[in-house]
Amino acid sequence: MLKLRRALLLMTAPLALAMPTVAQAAPAGAVPPDAIPARKEGVGPYARVVLRNVTIIDGTGAPPQGPIDLVIENDRIAQIKSIGVPKAIDESARAAKGDYEMDLTGYTVMPGFVDGHVHLHNMADDQKVPSEYILKLWMANGITSVRDLGSGQPIEWLKGIKDRSARNEIVAPRIDIYPMFHQIRTTPVNDPVQARLAIQEAKKRGADGIKFIGGAEDVLFAAIEETRKIGLRSTMHHAQPSVAYANVLTTSAHGLESMEHWYGLPEAMFTDKRIQAWPADFINNDEQMRFGESGRLWAQTAKPGSDKWNAVMDTLLERNFALDPTFTAYLTSRDFMRMSRAEWHADYTMPGLWDFYRPSRVNHGAYWFDWTTEDEMAWKENYRLWMQFVNEYKNRGGLVSIGSDAGYIYNLYGFGYIQEMELMREAGFSPLEVIHAATQVGAKVLGHEDQVGTIRVGRKADLAIVKGNPAANMKLLFGTGTIKLNDETGKVERIGGIAYTVKDGIIYDAADLRRQVRDMVSRSKAERGLPPGIMTIVNAEPAAN
Repeated sequence: MLKLRRALLLMTAPLALAMPTVAQAAPAGAVPPDAIPARKEGVGPYARVVLRNVTIIDGTGAPPQGPIDLVIENDRIAQIKSIGVPKAIDESARAAKGDYEMDLTGYTVMPGFVDGHVHLHNMADDQKVPSEYILKLWMANGITSVRDLGSGQPIEWLKGIKDRSARNEIVAPRIDIYPMFHQIRTTPVNDPVQARLAIQEAKKRGADGIKFIGGAEDVLFAAIEETRKIGLRSTMHHAQPSVAYANVLTTSAHGLESMEHWYGLPEAMFTDKRIQAWPADFINNDEQMRFGESGRLWAQTAKPGSDKWNAVMDTLLERNFALDPTFTAYLTSRDFMRMSRAEWHADYTMPGLWDFYRPSRVNHGAYWFDWTTEDEMAWKENYRLWMQFVNEYKNRGGLVSIGSDAGYIYNLYGFGYIQEMELMREAGFSPLEVIHAATQVGAKVLGHEDQVGTIRVGRKADLAIVKGNPAANMKLLFGTGTIKLNDETGKVERIGGIAYTVKDGIIYDAADLRRQVRDMVSRSKAERGLPPGIMTIVNAEPAAN
């Protein structure tokens, strides 16, 4: 999904604009102040931590194992000690005493989650949220690694935050930086030579990869080729203005490693057309029109199981191409009521972000001008076909990671990631396959599978810990938890929520991080004179009768 309203307007302009400039993006030397406070939260790292009596889901796809004594030494997993079988612990098999110990009987320990599609916004962005708020929402929901796919700030701004996170000076996940190609420079890049130089410049300034959106054909392909040549990773949102010549087959042929969302995939499977059939009055800059017609795209492409469907899938598999679907980014399109009234909005959504979500002609993703049942029905069918491709791709050995793309379309940071896990389950992934996608596959797509993504001796001690069994009920992972009737008391209780997030051996109380976020939201509402609870969407006076 295209980020930042200004970038959106440029990218949806006529193709004559080729590779757009983003002159309003801050230049390389103008790094905005970083208001993220120094870390006070978390305990450790210690020379030796023992997490006793745990069940582990190690991220490889293996079934849960336990009981285990899990030993962490400083920032690394040092020992995975089996201590018997359920209900028959062998006390003589226990790990030796640690400097810090936790009895986690009844808890499940997983690798820290990897979010393959994020945007770290700040108060200068249209969302009007502090970066601290987003970072803590990620960590509070078990996310310990993220791939940032572009913001309105220069690379240096995010590099500073990445470095502070690496030193654990702030509460934040690990960050990989993928600037949008058209935002690397503040002047247009409109020839292949300059495209390659821009890619080289991004690497020197601290980029780990590049996110592409579109641009003139020769410029785009030269830039993609340069990323591979100099060792940067790459992904792309295949935007509609360029998808006629830049679909997943053409871009992956030039070395693109992964794709975001689904754009460019159904277009590669057209059998009776080259270009999507849009209405005669279609204007790409009209977001309701664009997103409405996007929901009718998969119905126009090759049928599941057809020769064309399989040929495209075969080619992408041969190229080891990765899919990062971000199902949750478009979930509001098929069920506006569900997403706009999600229970976490009441306590966790900032008023400035809520303003950004409201129907608006100028805010990106706020396209609910007159959204209809027919639009939602089209999107439901879109999801059915899209999910079928993704699930089959996974079944045939393809890489499918989990990304949330939160901060748009009623999709909230952290919470949207857990929604994405549930949507993968809906697509046909088993619970263990979902966790595998969220951990080891995500780490592999980012190129960090030798450090994170699995619970293995020698790996970084990045963990997500929850009470209960998330393979039986993923709703336990939501920061709001889930409800359960206590038959002994006859009362309804709220259970779940990530209990502890561990990064680099530092143990964070996830519930406390969520409390801090709720306090931020409460203060922001109080400053604006808003009452507690969910905010209204309608902001117009009722019509006179």
